[in-house]
Amino acid sequence: MYIDTSVERGSQGAWQKFERGEIPLFEFYESFGRELSDTTNGNLWHVEEILYSRYCKRKGLEVPPLPKTLNVNGRELFGMMMRGSNTYDPHILQAIHRIRATGRYKIIALTNNFAKADVPPEEAKFLGWADGATPNHLRTLFDDFCDSSTLKMRKPEPGFYLLACERNGIQPGQAVFLDDIGMNLKAAKALGMHTIHVAIGQTLAAVKILESKLGIDLTSTEPTATSKL
Repeated sequence: MYIDTSVERGSQGAWQKFERGEIPLFEFYESFGRELSDTTNGNLWHVEEILYSRYCKRKGLEVPPLPKTLNVNGRELFGMMMRGSNTYDPHILQAIHRIRATGRYKIIALTNNFAKADVPPEEAKFLGWADGATPNHLRTLFDDFCDSSTLKMRKPEPGFYLLACERNGIQPGQAVFLDDIGMNLKAAKALGMHTIHVAIGQTLAAVKILESKLGIDLTSTEPTATSKL
């Protein structure tokens, strides 16, 4: 959790710049590792934002001391993160198919991602990106795919949400926004969007909330009459 919260500090870190397509891959690796290894600034940020202690207390854990030294290899850590994130959640996947089958709603991806990154073939293999950072079989699940590295904006920047709405001819108040990160949800809610928190390991619960908002069966194990599954 210390690393997770460190990644999200501020808007001008290596991670944030890479998601906006502002720096190339290998420069990102070096900056990413250096920033996460910097416990002086990292610990100061954790003390000021108290995210680490909040997380531990929420989980009923004793708050451990902040680390005095870290040596984070940016490439190895990023590779581990990417290789572990290339599977689809079955509850979310079923919900997408059933919503699209009704023809009543648009499914829009608003994603902090790395589609613009120039990645050599061997490095793509290392990252688990054989079909690219955003493969076609992922993009085709959505009516629109708003990628941060292409559009030069990222969540939680308000302009990113507003651009997605503009591209799809809707107002923020007509959107239901699902995300696992609090700051992204907070930004969406401030714009008037309906929000649903997708907690880690709780995707089914989140889909049930979406189901109640839309009035569509998204969670039964048997395909509905309108489903293409």
